Amino acid sequence: MRHLIDITDLSQPELDSLLDLASEIIENPGKCADACKGKKLAALFFEPSTRTRLSFEAAMLDLGGSVIGFSDGGSSSAAKGESVADTVRTVGCYADIIAMRHPKEGAPLLASRHAGVPVINAGDGGHNHPTQTLADLLTIKREKGRLGSLNIGFCGDLKFGRTVHSLITALSRYEGIALTLISPKELPVPEYLKASVIEKNNMPFTETVDMEAALPELDILYMTRVQKERFFNEADYIRLKDRFILDAYKMKNARPDMSVMHPLPRVNEISVKVDDDPRACYFKQVLNGKFIRMALILTLLEVLS
Repeated sequence: MRHLIDITDLSQPELDSLLDLASEIIENPGKCADACKGKKLAALFFEPSTRTRLSFEAAMLDLGGSVIGFSDGGSSSAAKGESVADTVRTVGCYADIIAMRHPKEGAPLLASRHAGVPVINAGDGGHNHPTQTLADLLTIKREKGRLGSLNIGFCGDLKFGRTVHSLITALSRYEGIALTLISPKELPVPEYLKASVIEKNNMPFTETVDMEAALPELDILYMTRVQKERFFNEADYIRLKDRFILDAYKMKNARPDMSVMHPLPRVNEISVKVDDDPRACYFKQVLNGKFIRMALILTLLEVLS
């Protein structure tokens, strides 16, 4: 029985296999329409979510399965003090696979040790978001035709941004990835990530507070919001939240083929006027997220048609 808690749980060949399977599903949507008939996904979302939760639900429904679960920890027995271990032991009696989001780092890992069915980490605090990383990788591959030899700029909250941490870790597997890290001085990539992933894998990187100067060199710009829910001090959030805003004027300085990505939700960091730019890929990421989660569910349940 396999789980997906951290993107490093998957080897590079396994990553590539999932991306290939997702691409097959995109090209032939009916390929796996009944593959999970009779199977249930439990979506346990202790923290609010729109895209990730609905993406998992849509993925399972498109595979012919069904969905149970909750979208608010306050509506579960956790509100009565039930432990994560007891919750997943119980849910594992009703479902074949669990997708779990939790505000506490490490909660999905704990769940995987007690559930009795495959557990997918759908986001744990500021730590990890491996299925968003899979959606990001699929988007990059479909937009650029490759996962190597790219200069990727990450912009915004790089300290608490779990999508950034997971994607950088995944990209470290591929050759020729250069990183441009654009953030306020208060929100840089954590030192542990620089030491254990970026420097360990000899990934060239630069750090800057100047997004406009960096744009002309980028193949991909990955924007992130400054996350209010990760701040203890609201004054710091207000001071930093609009530090970087991508608009149509700034896009004039970018390459004609640069791709703009964002894990969403967006607040102010990308102007809505950028949405009609053919380089905007963030809504493609949303759709790609459903397809890659379909591939992941099929793989973890070992139900491949």
